[in-house]
Amino acid sequence: MAADKLTETLIEALKLALSRPVEQRLFKSGKLDGLFASRTGVNGDAAALAVRDGLLEVVRSETKGKTTIEWVQLTSRGVSFLHDRESPVRALDELRIGLQAAKEGVPVWLAEVRESLRVLEARLTEDVQKMMNRLEGLSRRVEETLRRLEENGPVLPDGALTTTFWAADALAYLDRRKVASGAAQCPLPELFTALAEQRGDLSITAFHDGLRRLQDQRVIRLLPFAGPPDELPQPEYALLDGATFMYYAAR
Repeated sequence: MAADKLTETLIEALKLALSRPVEQRLFKSGKLDGLFASRTGVNGDAAALAVRDGLLEVVRSETKGKTTIEWVQLTSRGVSFLHDRESPVRALDELRIGLQAAKEGVPVWLAEVRESLRVLEARLTEDVQKMMNRLEGLSRRVEETLRRLEENGPVLPDGALTTTFWAADALAYLDRRKVASGAAQCPLPELFTALAEQRGDLSITAFHDGLRRLQDQRVIRLLPFAGPPDELPQPEYALLDGATFMYYAAR
């Protein structure tokens, strides 16, 4: 039970970090928001686990008296952690297993009912047949949905992979991120880090050039940073478009 509570607390904090792609306090303090409610108990344990396992990255800290205040950002590993536990494919797969178990248990259940309630056999048989038909129909829908989710990959225009070899990886990451969080916009530093883990030779210059090509090919959209330029986190990853800093990518 404690492990379930720890995981639940960790997942909720990572979702909150994903919904606000800027640095955030690790812990709440008075009326100031933070990812975790307190430094003790299950919240403290979950926060320590998130930092230790690289799901959250400490970007700066500040000491006030005896208290150290830490600001953190979600890492690509944290996004993958959420995706692994929140994926609709995984949920549908579990539903498929449950449906199969229910279908296999129906004959045994039906035999027991017939033995104890012979007078209701005809009616029960009819009700069970209807339930089986519904289960079979739902099973087919689940199978079809799983097949589409597994087969549908990123769609790229002709020549996109030739000019931008990491395009498919970028789209796959954006798709996984949206499935896990519902957030369509991904900060460029996060996207670059995720790609660099797979493509160790990717430079920021090549990353920027590729983003421009993918936007020209209408594969992705580049979106501006809404705040003042001096509040831009990791500005080296932003793309300058006139006087606008493009800081997010979306499908």
